[in-house]
Amino acid sequence: MWGRLKQFDAYPKTLEDFRVKTYVGASITLVSGAIIVILFLSELAYFLSTDVREELFVDTSRGEKLRINFDIDFPRMPCVYLSIDAMDVSGEHQLDVLHSVFKQRLGADGKPIEETVEQYQMGGEGEEGGEEGREGEGQVALAGKKECGSCYGAESEDMPCCTTCEEVREAYRKKGWAISNPKEIAQCVDEGWTDQLRDQVDEGCNAKGSIEISKVAGNFHFAPGKSFQSHSVHVHDIQPFGTKKFNLTHTIRHLSFGEDYPGQTHPLDGYQQVATEDPPTGGVMYQYFVKIVPTVYKNISGSVLQTNQFSVTKHKKISRAQHGDSGLPGVFFMYDLSPMMVTLTETSRSLTHFLTGVCAIVGGVFTVAGMVDGMLYHSQRALKKKIELGKAT
Repeated sequence: MWGRLKQFDAYPKTLEDFRVKTYVGASITLVSGAIIVILFLSELAYFLSTDVREELFVDTSRGEKLRINFDIDFPRMPCVYLSIDAMDVSGEHQLDVLHSVFKQRLGADGKPIEETVEQYQMGGEGEEGGEEGREGEGQVALAGKKECGSCYGAESEDMPCCTTCEEVREAYRKKGWAISNPKEIAQCVDEGWTDQLRDQVDEGCNAKGSIEISKVAGNFHFAPGKSFQSHSVHVHDIQPFGTKKFNLTHTIRHLSFGEDYPGQTHPLDGYQQVATEDPPTGGVMYQYFVKIVPTVYKNISGSVLQTNQFSVTKHKKISRAQHGDSGLPGVFFMYDLSPMMVTLTETSRSLTHFLTGVCAIVGGVFTVAGMVDGMLYHSQRALKKKIELGKAT
């Protein structure tokens, strides 16, 4: 019975005296061993990583806030020219309050100009925080100068006089007026506002920060001129800049909506637009149509992150706003939210799959190595016999 059982041995053995060891076989063994180690480490790293399962649901989280993070360079647009605004379909306009935005002046070579970074505030049309901020700015700009000057026809009950150039501009904004010539405003002349326009004409600006918006469709944009509402229309006052051409060349260093989850990529990071057009006046209106997809990321430890992904379509057109044409030179991000939500769930990988992969690696490499070794060994022996018989050429 035991003799018959030996017939099923798939691994017949040879006597030690008949085994032949060669340099080629040793080399193949070392190479195959190294390959096994590399493939094993790769399989182990894959096993220790997590798998992400995607699911799609209807988004029921309307009414929440959405945070926009941005870091954009404008190498040909001075900070003193640049205005940053946000608005949505619900009628909320964020102009001057709440969330921090930082502007860093850039030299002609694109490097930051060493100075204190200016901090601006954005937010709702509620104005409370904005008024306090503007009063503080006026006190710093005109410390010791207590005279309250004219608002040049824009006086109101809550602003009977204007101390600073910014207060004059704010009074005009509330009236829906534009300042045609800042050189005629005594406060602007005293503060050197027109000198700033002239001194920074060849500079650039980096705008970095975040804003919070309602979770409804809307837009936020970077454009020259002070913004205000006139007859329910959002307007930018670009008259103080005369017939200047606005070069909105820009590089989007970063743009995201919410916090990042592991492995997330942002389609606009590192994207650059160079204004090659040369209109008589005005500039280029860059439009980014963004589709935001609410996303829930659940990691393997059980914590949940509420964030967003987005896709984007780009468009641009020549703007001649100073000639009365529609459109404003600037960089506009028009966003809309998907009614669907993506849920990403981290899961651990199967131990069975890992063991199967390791067995396949070891067995497969040794099998192939054995075939290569056998082929080389028999080829070498056949060639050697021919040489001994004198038949080899």
